[in-house]
Amino acid sequence: MPNAILDPTGRAAARTTSTNAARASRRVDLTSARIGLLENTKQNAALLLTELGKLLVAEHGASAVVLMRTKTAFAQPAPAELIAEYARECDVVITGVGDCGSCSASAVADGILFEQAGLPAAVICSDAFVATADAMAELRNAPGYAYVTTAHPVAILTEQQVRDRAKDVLPGVIALLTAAGS
Repeated sequence: MPNAILDPTGRAAARTTSTNAARASRRVDLTSARIGLLENTKQNAALLLTELGKLLVAEHGASAVVLMRTKTAFAQPAPAELIAEYARECDVVITGVGDCGSCSASAVADGILFEQAGLPAAVICSDAFVATADAMAELRNAPGYAYVTTAHPVAILTEQQVRDRAKDVLPGVIALLTAAGS
């Protein structure tokens, strides 16, 4: 997309999805799955991902959250060493929260890198930035890459609102991590 002008507010044309774009093999369910969480330093990202990890263990049979890391730069894709560590230690990964233009694009880039490493990933982006998230998917040769959206913004939510938001996005996360979402 050389010379393309992107609308970071998400008011661009509706996105199309292709569930086959850059996807690793999926598990039937999350029973005994080792969960990895990668947060991007954005306000409330760690809390949202932690709550999702707890819900997956308590309600969906995942064994544990075995890895949680924080990216050092939210606007850059995760380094290869970090992707390899998750691929060794985890069965699935959740990453985000894309709550601005650059971090949404970066979260999608991370999800695609995890998928290319054979690790099913669920990326969470706020709905205001689907244009930049979709543009990154296209730039990474994964047009239509599927991710979960949540209402914008996430950063200003209270702890209880973040916990409620985790419950709201949970079905989408499960769908992205399992064969049920294929």
